[in-house]
Amino acid sequence: MSIPDLIRTKRDGGVLSDEDIRTFIRAVTSRSVQDCQTGAMLMAMWQQGMNEAETETLTRAMMSSGEVLSWPTEWAGLVVDKHSTGGVGDKISLVLAPALAACGYKVPMISGRGLGHTGGTLDKLESIPGFNVYQSAAQIMDLLTSVGCCIVGQTETLVPADRVLYAMRDATSTVDSLPLITASIISKKGAESLSALVLDVKVGRAALFEDLDAARALARSLVNVGNRLGMRTGAVLSNMDAVIGRCAGNSLEVMEALETLKGNGPDDLMELVTTLGGVLLLMNGLVSDLSEGRKQISDAVIGGTALSKFQAMMEGQGVAKEAAHALCSAHTDYYSILGKSKYQMELATPTNGIVLDVNGLTLAEVLHKLGAGRSKVGEPVNHCVGAELLVSLGQRVQRGASWVRLHYGDLAPTPDQINRLENALVLGSDGDAQHTHTLLKELLLPPQEHTR
Repeated sequence: MSIPDLIRTKRDGGVLSDEDIRTFIRAVTSRSVQDCQTGAMLMAMWQQGMNEAETETLTRAMMSSGEVLSWPTEWAGLVVDKHSTGGVGDKISLVLAPALAACGYKVPMISGRGLGHTGGTLDKLESIPGFNVYQSAAQIMDLLTSVGCCIVGQTETLVPADRVLYAMRDATSTVDSLPLITASIISKKGAESLSALVLDVKVGRAALFEDLDAARALARSLVNVGNRLGMRTGAVLSNMDAVIGRCAGNSLEVMEALETLKGNGPDDLMELVTTLGGVLLLMNGLVSDLSEGRKQISDAVIGGTALSKFQAMMEGQGVAKEAAHALCSAHTDYYSILGKSKYQMELATPTNGIVLDVNGLTLAEVLHKLGAGRSKVGEPVNHCVGAELLVSLGQRVQRGASWVRLHYGDLAPTPDQINRLENALVLGSDGDAQHTHTLLKELLLPPQEHTR
């Protein structure tokens, strides 16, 4: 069938055959289809949805549109990765990748940049002078051989169809299509030729999905397609209402990740790192239960072996040896290496009370306006713009105490933005306070036949 015929089939609620989908993806990859036709097909897919077979075929076709990485046979069962659907203060990858490498895994983590209010792992790492996120397939192999992990951007040859469709989805308001999200994420991970994959699916006001049922549906779709592609795939549904940890903003998050790797990480950050890593160890059959897997990841972080891997990764990806060593030493002046924003401002609590909530979405939106994020692909970011939370959930505070420190440049926060930030803090009384502040909502593990 011609491209217009394929569009008509899906527009009218029909099911696309495997060959129909492969024809469309070949045309997208070769750029032999018009942009308006690609947009029309995406809208038809968004409007009519896709069944499981269509979604799997779309994912396979996108995965095969470019280079598929291959690894030495002795690495069988060892190549793993993690993907997050995006959030505020999400520096999990910076801690988890070296922790997994310290446990003997190979982690070719292919990450993205921030867009809108969500931060990007690549932007965080590029706040480290010299860190090069652009690595060829041969360089990735060398890094995995010598270090065990790398965090890199998507190469030109890896899943080229996704690069076209991703930009087009943003332009056509089809970003929130469950089959298209699934195909985009799993095709890239499939092209990494992973043994196992864990997904951190965020749910809450600062996540792609605020509704638990919608997030659960995405998690199930990702897990199902990932397992059908031969990757042991599991998911963790985690809360994304407040900031993860205490820092948001690129260089500040690197500092917090380094402090975590030195054994000083906040509880919520460590909870997610150890759970996501523990799920990977459990799926690969290296531990008998999740608590044992979490302990192994925790030991790698607390014991310092993950920090050594992070230092080696920095050096392997272009950071000067002296700078990498200084960042990983016990008493580091982080600002002397990563830079410091031109101005800082602290906001005070309006009354006595217990910290019940800090609206992560509000904080991220203000930081985005101050230059920490980008609205369009390719826009620069100010790595030093960010915020440090000086309080934690459940903490008792006195009126006039500082609760957040803003880091900003020449673009100063407006009175309206300051007012929004002040309203982001919710204080209450003892009776309102929750006694537990876990980020974990649900685990979704693969069927038994997909675990080792």
